Amino acid sequence: MNNFSPEWLDLREAADRRARSREIANAVSARFALRDELRIVDLGSGTGANLRATASLLPSRQAWTLVDNDPELSEAAKVKLSRWADASERNGETLHLKKGDREITVTFATADLANCQTALLDDAPHLVTASAFFDLVSEDFIRKLAKAVMNSGAAFYAALTYNGLHKWTPHRPADNQMIAAFHRHQMQDKGFGPAVGPLAASQLADQFRLNGYLVLEGESPWQLERGDRMLIDELVRGHAVAVTETGAVDAKTVVSWINVSRAAALVGHTDTFAVPA
Repeated sequence: MNNFSPEWLDLREAADRRARSREIANAVSARFALRDELRIVDLGSGTGANLRATASLLPSRQAWTLVDNDPELSEAAKVKLSRWADASERNGETLHLKKGDREITVTFATADLANCQTALLDDAPHLVTASAFFDLVSEDFIRKLAKAVMNSGAAFYAALTYNGLHKWTPHRPADNQMIAAFHRHQMQDKGFGPAVGPLAASQLADQFRLNGYLVLEGESPWQLERGDRMLIDELVRGHAVAVTETGAVDAKTVVSWINVSRAAALVGHTDTFAVPA
């Protein structure tokens, strides 16, 4: 299963927050506007960025369960969430946070995400959420998760699911070849079976509709410019490594592609909100 460094997650957090679909965020907020409290399960929670971005949309009392397979990331999440909050108290593995007028309880679960979709929903959450996660999983994982969410009666909110759109500035002739090879790498097994990669957003929409949910989708692209230089450079490096692992592009082309100085990049994502009909 892919493990992401805290440094990479920190680097992308600001771009993720800017990119989120305001239309979908407003729909999430409206859905729960009359509730006083909410139980949320966050899949592939990393350093807690999804909680930090989503908490302001939700009611004043929130109980989050953050689920990740990497204990190091969960420890980083505890530190970052405590710093983010206006006030924090740690009681064993549970955080009690205050942020503005929100009172947020956070518990942490280390789990093999590939094999525990149903168990994660045993506490009957009102909302199941994840950010930048579903391109890693298989069609079978999404099918089982949608069924489990439906059986629990929860709403579902996936932010920043990569959708395959990629544009580099300046454009170079090898860009399309590199992107195609990158997608080939994306669809390899990441620990969940053959990954859906850039098809993830459409798979999510299809499976939740098959389970009788109403589905809203909104675009949430990264629009990276000169101020995002470190993130652009890291994207270039990451793409080159992934493409090299596929063997689909010759080394000379990869090296030449890396050496182009990119002033901007657009990376497509889709936000998905699904609710019981």
